[in-house]
Amino acid sequence: MDIFSAPIDRSTIIFRLARLVRRWRQVLDTEFQSVGLTDATWRPLLHLHFLGNGIRQKDLAASVGIEGPSLVRLLDTLVIKGLIVRTEDSTDRRAKLLALTPAGSEAVERIRETVRRVENQLLAPLSDGEIEGVAATILRLEATVGDLRQRSRG
Repeated sequence: MDIFSAPIDRSTIIFRLARLVRRWRQVLDTEFQSVGLTDATWRPLLHLHFLGNGIRQKDLAASVGIEGPSLVRLLDTLVIKGLIVRTEDSTDRRAKLLALTPAGSEAVERIRETVRRVENQLLAPLSDGEIEGVAATILRLEATVGDLRQRSRG
């Protein structure tokens, strides 16, 4: 018996959550392939949208959770596709600021519409109360992970 056929309990729940996230991203990736975006390209666009134009590359890399050099290659692709622009930071010439182009903003709207549609399908079997319970649990887990990260750094 593998971990994913075992009953969900304290010893398997985090593994199951990680698997759910991977599968969720695979579903979204399949949806976005039809419009020429991959997981590697649609996620930075969405993060940039939520963080706002004028963010530094290093801050976007931290938000997306990838290393700076990997992000640079992705950003090069997004610049070539006309979805983002890079400008020099007037306070630090070494830093680059990012912004969505009008085409990038349109792409983000398509991404958000697709995410909403697929989220609605995923969450359809759950009641509002169940969703609130899952949301509360996720918030508590995120806070605990944040505390653990702080303790391990200091």
